[in-house]
Amino acid sequence: MLLKVAIQTAGYVKKVVLRDIHFELPAGRILALIGPNGSGKTTLIRALSGVLPVVEGDLHINGTDLSGANQQERARLLAVVPQSTFVPPSFTVDEVVMMGRTPYINWLGSTTQKDEETVERVMEVTDVTRFKGRRCGELSAGECQRVILARALAQDTPVLLMDEPTSHLDLRYQIEFLELLVSLAYEHNRTVLIALHDLNLAARFGDEVLAMKDGTTEAFGKTEEVLNPQTIEYIYGLPVKVFEAPDGGQKVIIPA
Repeated sequence: MLLKVAIQTAGYVKKVVLRDIHFELPAGRILALIGPNGSGKTTLIRALSGVLPVVEGDLHINGTDLSGANQQERARLLAVVPQSTFVPPSFTVDEVVMMGRTPYINWLGSTTQKDEETVERVMEVTDVTRFKGRRCGELSAGECQRVILARALAQDTPVLLMDEPTSHLDLRYQIEFLELLVSLAYEHNRTVLIALHDLNLAARFGDEVLAMKDGTTEAFGKTEEVLNPQTIEYIYGLPVKVFEAPDGGQKVIIPA
């Protein structure tokens, strides 16, 4: 297993926020993280990224225990796309994307040909090459979101953590963004954990689903198993109907 998470407790000095979260993911899979506001989705991503301390538990990527990894080692194993679309407005797009290469740049701050080639490649993949040379302050929130994704991809990590990255994108770019993640996972063998509010997007793009409530795991498994009316109603407190799309593809979830 590429990503192994076994968190007994995690939180702040005087407050435990997460309890009993256990799951494993192989390479090349997308895990959709769902749950109502306050359920712990963002907190879990912070714990995995090292921003929030894991009091009791273990996190492993490719056999590496993250508790013993320094900041640079961790940054070479996982990259984060946060909710916020803020990027330094005075920096150019290519300067921000190059920030993703920080874990590989020497103490003199000089970049290599590989750094330059990686930045060029991820800018093309995320369709931000057209913004090259422009100041980030000139971009829309949706355009900034794509720049942030490019920066994360420039880290060239086996694991990507994403906290509601489609919230500032219109419908077309939501689908394009998530289809790009599918390509990264399946063709480039990345493991992607993505927090989503839209259950229909989770149904369409998630291989597995981790459903959270009150800081703990309520369900984890294959998407078609977790996204059922009983589990969804329990987690969100709202009756829903779940049925297959007319073409026999993904599940469709609507309020009852």
